[in-house]
Formats: sequence, C-alpha cells, structure tokens
Amino acid sequence: MAQQNIGLIGLAVMGENLVLNMENHGFSVAVFNRTTSKIDDFIQGRAKGKNIKGCYSIEELAANLERPRKVMLLVKAGQPVDDFIELLIPHLEKGDIIIDGGNSHFPDTIRRTKYVEEKGLLYIGTGVSGGEEGALKGPAIMPGGSPDAWPHVKPIFQAIAAKVDDGSPCCEWVGSNGAGHFVKMVHNGIEYGDMQMICEAYSIMRHALGMTPSDMQVVFADWNSGELDSYLIQITSEILGYRDEESGQPIVDLILDTAGQKGTGKWTSQAALDVGVPTPTVAEAVFARFMSALKEDRVAASGLLSGPVPKYEGDKAEFIEKIRQALYASKICSYAQGYQLMKMAGKEYGWDLKFGEIALMWRNGCIIRAQFLGKIKDAFDKDHGLENLLLDGYFKGVIDQNQTAWREVIATAIQLGIPVPAFSSALAYYDSYRSAVLPANLLQAQRDYFGAHTYERVDKPRGEFFHTNWTGEGGDTTSSTYTA
Repeated sequence: MAQQNIGLIGLAVMGENLVLNMENHGFSVAVFNRTTSKIDDFIQGRAKGKNIKGCYSIEELAANLERPRKVMLLVKAGQPVDDFIELLIPHLEKGDIIIDGGNSHFPDTIRRTKYVEEKGLLYIGTGVSGGEEGALKGPAIMPGGSPDAWPHVKPIFQAIAAKVDDGSPCCEWVGSNGAGHFVKMVHNGIEYGDMQMICEAYSIMRHALGMTPSDMQVVFADWNSGELDSYLIQITSEILGYRDEESGQPIVDLILDTAGQKGTGKWTSQAALDVGVPTPTVAEAVFARFMSALKEDRVAASGLLSGPVPKYEGDKAEFIEKIRQALYASKICSYAQGYQLMKMAGKEYGWDLKFGEIALMWRNGCIIRAQFLGKIKDAFDKDHGLENLLLDGYFKGVIDQNQTAWREVIATAIQLGIPVPAFSSALAYYDSYRSAVLPANLLQAQRDYFGAHTYERVDKPRGEFFHTNWTGEGGDTTSSTYTA
C-alpha cells in the first residue's frame, strides 16, 4: 500500500488550501476531519483527481503515512490541539512528528513540546502567515520545537513556502520548543501596529484634509510604489477604491467602526511585560481596538464632550507627504520594538533567534510583507549583535530625515483633536530611547519614600542600593531592591 508523505487534520479553508499547496508541489497527503462529511466534500471536490487520500479515523490516518509519520494539525488553538495530541499518541511510534500549524500561544507550545518528547515523539509548533491565499500559493512559515524533527519536514515546508526574488524560501528553523509560535505572535503584534498606523494616516486625511476614499486610494497606491511598498498598503488602496454594489458608495464608509481581534496582539503585549521590554505601539494598537468596541459609549460621549474642529488650513499636498514620512518613521519604531522583544525573549527562553532570517521569512507570503524588511535583514547581516534597529545606519538616517514631519503631523493631529495613539507612542518610544536621562530618578525616590524600595545613585557604582529616611520616622528598614 502506498504511503502518503504527510497527514493533515482540520479541513477548514486554511487546511484545505495548505493540502492543495503540498500536493501541487509533489507531496502526497492524507487528510482527516472530525466532521467526516467535510472529508467527502473535499475529496470529491477541490481534491478530486489529486494525490490526496481521505481517512475516516485517526487510526486510518496513521496507517497511511510513511515513517517517520508527520501529522499536521490545523485546528482551533487551545484545548482542541491538546485533544488531538492525545488522540494521536496511541497510533504513533518513536520518532513520529506532530505539527501544530495553528495560532497557538507559545507557552502552550513549550508545554506540548516537552510532553510529546517525553512520549518518545517529536513536536513542531509553527506559525503560518498569509491567510487563505498564502496557504494555497505560498505562506511564510515559522517552525520551532524539536530540532530533530526539522530535517524531516524541511523539504515540504520550504517547497510550499513563499519565495523572495532570489528563490530563498520564507521558511527557516526558528528555534526550540515555543520559538516558532513566539515569532509568529510577534509578527501578529507588529501587524496590529502596522494596521493601526495606516488607519491613523487614513483618519488624518479623512478628517483633517476632508479627503474622499477615492482621493485616498490614489495616495495609498502612490505610497505603495515607494518606501512603504507592502501588502497592507496595497490592500488599503484596494479597499478605499471598492464600492458597494447596491448603493455605489465607498464600502469603507458603510463598515461599522468596531474592530475585532483574536488575541495575538494582546499576547505580544503580555509577553513584553513578562520580559520587561517596552512595546507601546503594539499595546496602543490593541487598546485602539478595545476603544473601537465601545461604540455606543463613544456615540453618547460625542454629544457631550467638546474638542476642536478637525480642519487643516495649510497646503494639502505638502501635508500628505508629511503624513507619509510620519507613517514610515512610526513603522520603523514599531518594528524596532518587536525585534527588541524577540531579542530579550531569546535570552529569557534560550532561543538562538536569527533576526536576519526572520526578516527574510517575513519578506513575502505573510501579512506584514514589505519592501523594507529587506533593509532589516541587511541591518542584522551587517551587525548580528545589533541592539536596536534604530541604531542601524539606514534606519537612523530615515528617522533623521523624517522626524520633523513626524512631529508636525502628530502635533497637528493633537491640535485638531484626531486620536493618533500608535503614531504618538512610536514617537514617545523614540524620544525615550534616545534620552540619556529619564525622570525615573523622581519615580524611584517616590517608591523609596512610601515603600522603602531603595535606589541607586549616580555617584556610586551600579548595584549598590540606598535608602533615605524621608520623614525622619521611617527608620533604616528597607524593602527588597527593585527591578524594572
């Protein structure tokens, strides 16, 4: 009996498209779905005549796979992944591989890798980015987990992944246990920031400049031919040009301003808090979605709370160019935050992350794919130990060139009452990072005053801690020393 190269569980659209992608690249696939009617529909429909075998039990799936067996899960994150792991284990042998291709939270992947390895099996948790189209035509793939599993799945993953101009696949081994899902999570956090910053540029043009969606479509199309060339800028232009079939109105004007989310932006912010890395732009993007959900509250408040009239009186064309510069500068700071988070998390969790390769993986196929990711790869290729993207010559030069316009756009938006939390947080991050002195000395004095938390002194070696009896009644007893 002919054995299939890989098995896949979960025949929603992403699963189906990934299977077809694998088969299109010469790999045979066995598929299973808990709702068996989906297997029939797929085999008799999109998979008809292809080297794809439908299986109606986990046992049948395992029996139809070549060794070491490779079984990929594309099911809802959370308990369903654990449930299928338990269903699979009795039918697998030592060295077989379970692959989770969903948006799992990286601590779950760390736990599952350890558990599966204890059973004598291998585990991969991989980020897959690019949506339904990417799954079919070539996604960005970010695998991590059991290193011994990588040689067995590498030919498949790199064949089906998106490619950059020189043919390099947007897929490379990321690191042990949860590294792959962590990098995918940061990708999604950066995506939150990118989307919010684009929305703020749109909002300024819409409300301050009175531009129509058709006007803005032209602007975003123009931006997509330069430094801001990216998938998200491209689709923004297309969205702004799309009209409702019935009314003929721009459909963007008919969409309710309440944003959804699946939690990966929140996870990114939580991870940054856990390892002590500032990622304010991602956090503000998450909070902006929360704020958008308060639609009824905002409508009521709009009739009660006052603010300026958002109308810009200057040269429109010049200001549009300044908005572009502000967007690019903010984007650089957002990515700098994401890469700093990965750098610190790598140290925290023992992952040897290759930041240039991560930029390459994101260069095509994924949602944040953009021209300037090539510049990020160049930066880390030049300096593997680069502490922050802002210190690279190219990005430093862009910020130097753009920051006057960046500051003017944010100041103008504030004066006109247009909220720009992502733009503002990106600038605050830049200004904080370039400041040799921050007001944390006063903050630490406050902590010592009310909690005897101690402080370090500028005229003493780092690591020595002091306490002041501020009231004359506090004594010499101190709390534990502080950490950021």
